[in-house]
Amino acid sequence: MIPTQDASARKREIDEKLKQEQDTLSFIRENLEKSDQLTNSMVSILSSFESRLMQLENSIIPVHKQTENLQRLQDNVDKTLSCMDHVISYYHVAKDTDKIIKEGPSGRLDEYLACIAKIQKAVEYFQDNNPDSPELNTVKVRFEKGKELLEAEFHSLLTRYSKPVPPILILDMIGADDELDTQEEVTLDHLPETVLQDIICISGWLVEYGRNQDFMNVYFQIRSSQLDRSVKSLKEHFRKSSSSSGVLYSPAVQNKRKDTPTKKPPKRPGKDDVLDIEIDSYIHCISAFVKLAQSEYQLLTYIIPEHHQKKTFDSLIQEALDNLMLEGDNIVSAARRAIMRHDYSAVLTIFPILKHLKQTKPEFDQVLQGTAASTKNKLPSLITSMETIGAKALEEFADSIKNDPDKEYNMPKDGTVHELTSNAILFLQQLLDFQETAGAMLASQETSSSASSYSSEFSRRLLSTYICKVLGNLQLNLLSKSKVYEDTALSAIFLHNNYNYTLKSLEKSELIQLVSVTQRKAETQYRELIEQQIQSYQRSWLKVTEYITDRNMPAFQPGAKLKDKERQMIKDKFKGFNDGLEELCKIQKVWAIPDKDQRDAIRQAQKRMITQAYRAFLQRYTNISFTKNPEKYHKYRPEQVEAMIERLFDTSA
Repeated sequence: MIPTQDASARKREIDEKLKQEQDTLSFIRENLEKSDQLTNSMVSILSSFESRLMQLENSIIPVHKQTENLQRLQDNVDKTLSCMDHVISYYHVAKDTDKIIKEGPSGRLDEYLACIAKIQKAVEYFQDNNPDSPELNTVKVRFEKGKELLEAEFHSLLTRYSKPVPPILILDMIGADDELDTQEEVTLDHLPETVLQDIICISGWLVEYGRNQDFMNVYFQIRSSQLDRSVKSLKEHFRKSSSSSGVLYSPAVQNKRKDTPTKKPPKRPGKDDVLDIEIDSYIHCISAFVKLAQSEYQLLTYIIPEHHQKKTFDSLIQEALDNLMLEGDNIVSAARRAIMRHDYSAVLTIFPILKHLKQTKPEFDQVLQGTAASTKNKLPSLITSMETIGAKALEEFADSIKNDPDKEYNMPKDGTVHELTSNAILFLQQLLDFQETAGAMLASQETSSSASSYSSEFSRRLLSTYICKVLGNLQLNLLSKSKVYEDTALSAIFLHNNYNYTLKSLEKSELIQLVSVTQRKAETQYRELIEQQIQSYQRSWLKVTEYITDRNMPAFQPGAKLKDKERQMIKDKFKGFNDGLEELCKIQKVWAIPDKDQRDAIRQAQKRMITQAYRAFLQRYTNISFTKNPEKYHKYRPEQVEAMIERLFDTSA
């Protein structure tokens, strides 16, 4: 049983907690009510805000749309005004550009082209939008006028600034090309840089907008004339320089240059120096044409459209090329006339020219790449003509050596070297500078299979065969000519001199090596021929030595008395020897042996042969009394005989 006091206390405690819980519940209820009130109030405010916001939106959106429409209208108005201004400007183009177009592009090309561009746009506008308007005709006329003035400016600039290249500069180009150690390359500036840029600009516009090719014709006509004038001025300069001082090059590069494009042939005796000048002039002009044509093509590539460059270049070089080919044809014709009058040395003029043409041909062909076939074939045709006429000259020269007539008045009275021999050897020596050229000439006339596979060795063998043919013909002709002499000794001296001259000439030059290609024993054969003629000459002295031999003579004892017949026989021997010696020395003194070594050798041989026999003769008859006047018969001592023989072949003795 719980005590009453404790129960009361427990009850009071529970009542107090209950009261606290009730107070707390009342507080919570009050707060919830307040919260509901606040929520309702917020909902009411938000609803009111939403309502007002919707009203505001309904008011602003129409205003915004209206403003946007107004802005678009404003932009359209601005664009319309701008387009109107642009269109109106086309109607004013003719007036605005009138002054500049009339004054032309000279000195203000960029401004002029800008005006032309405006006119062109106006033409395009009217063609697209109002093709029947009178303004279209106006701007078209103005455009055509502007184009004509541009073409006129193109012509004017080219004409005013295109000048022939100075001859000295051309020669420097040629010389610089031949020098391997040239430090600086010679370049040509055909036009000032600013002028060139203007011309390039005009040509570019004419190609793109001008729609005609007349300016290309203008270009090649003007440049063609300058190219031809450059070549001709070089030719004239070459003639003047050669005739005055022989200086062909500018002082600036004179010390660097070793030679002309092609080695000059030796001077041809009896020919005018003008002929050599003409040869060198033509050779230089060919080299100059190649260099100038290369330079012209480089210039042309800047100005002429690529697909028109080859055709324009072909037209540009025609005048100068035709003139050079015509001059070459004239040289061939002159050579042909020279052959007809048997002046074969004159034909040698084509050898250095042909040699240079063949050396230049690869570069020539490269320059003419892309040109017409007729243009490319001009140089090969000229080369063929020169080879043909050259081969004809060589063959006819060989025949002329063989058929040279035997005329007594044309024979040297002293038996010296015949003019035919010296001319033939000189002609052959001059071929040495042009061995390949001469060989090619001969090969061009061959129809054998070996000729078709032409090589330098084949050419050399052909030339060797030809030289041997000429020498053989010369030998046959000399034999025939020697028969003109009544004196066989003089005939022998004549043949000896000519054979010896031929051999010495062959040995001094490269001819002997060339001959040995096909005739290895040629030198030995000539020495044998020379020795044969010496022996033939020596036989002329037999009629003298015959008198001092013991043939048909009895043996005489010293001091023995001789019969009259025996004395007379001895007298006849002395007299025969003396008369024969005097006669031969008198006759042979005026004969000639130009070669000193040969002359001395023949004299020494004769002195040994004669004086040895003469001393033996004197020794046999010194102690034999065959006359009362021995000095009458014993006229010459051996030393005197030697002195007389020493004066043979010497007109000054």
